[in-house]
Amino acid sequence: MNYQEVIGIDVSKKTLDAHLHLANEHQQFENSHRGIAQLCRWCAKKGSGENSKHLFVLEHTGIYSYALCVDFHEKGLDFALVSGLEVKKSQGINRGKSDKADAKMIARYGYQNQDKLRLYELPVISLQRLKKILNLRERMVSQRAGYKNSLNEAKSVLSKKDFPTYFTAQQSMIKSLSRQIEVLEKKIAQIIESDEQLRNTHSLLTSITGVGKVTAITMIVLTDCFTQFSTWKKFACYAGTAPFPYQSGTSIHGKSKVSHLANKRIKVLLDCGARAALQHDPEIRRYYQKRLAEGKAKRNTINIIRNKLIARMFAVVNRGIPFVNTMKYA
Repeated sequence: MNYQEVIGIDVSKKTLDAHLHLANEHQQFENSHRGIAQLCRWCAKKGSGENSKHLFVLEHTGIYSYALCVDFHEKGLDFALVSGLEVKKSQGINRGKSDKADAKMIARYGYQNQDKLRLYELPVISLQRLKKILNLRERMVSQRAGYKNSLNEAKSVLSKKDFPTYFTAQQSMIKSLSRQIEVLEKKIAQIIESDEQLRNTHSLLTSITGVGKVTAITMIVLTDCFTQFSTWKKFACYAGTAPFPYQSGTSIHGKSKVSHLANKRIKVLLDCGARAALQHDPEIRRYYQKRLAEGKAKRNTINIIRNKLIARMFAVVNRGIPFVNTMKYA
């Protein structure tokens, strides 16, 4: 579709900085429903056309861009969410930083790549709720782990008799967080059970050895129920498990490496899943042992197993059939 105008929007907690690329106009609005309505009217007036002929491009800023996405979705406007890092690296060397300059840079990026950008579709409400609750659970699990580590360290050097409050306060926080985590996990289970697509996808994923409940739910959330990535290889690149060559000319011939630009959250879960599959999946274990016998590196083999799990997850979802371990039939 040929758009009459491309609008870049830099989203912050309180403001929206919008830049019209072709008209070279900038305006700041309040990040609220009222401000978003003013933004749409301003774009229609300055852009010489209806908003339906405009492409809005905004950086993915999580909760700060949520209201904007909802309003655009309800109004039927075309918009795309882009990675801030991708925009920054695509525009060459930039000195200094401001919201106005960022909005202009996003607009320029959107205009240059409008034929490649994928329009964003707001997930169904059940998936949106699942995302928020899962993120909250992860924060609480991280906080609980911090208190547990602090408590274990204190036990090795301090006396509970001499520092009673120091111990009881942290024990109380751990118990409170554990209770809240249980509440959130029950709510997550209810959301999945109440939505047929989420329930079926979760069931398919957990049929794979090495893919537990948390990994399955995280995969559903990160892929918007397997709609945001067309192939497993693209997701492997996003997760940081896809190897890339490291060579140049005739002097540099390094080994292929995974990139540090990755979603560390799912990468850790996939690593745990690969090690679980290594213990409980005979096919994976046999493959691992074969690689080691050939002199291959352990870490490299574990990464291959992580990619195998990703490939299996995409395969069972695309086929709609639970995973079947064929090795027992061999």
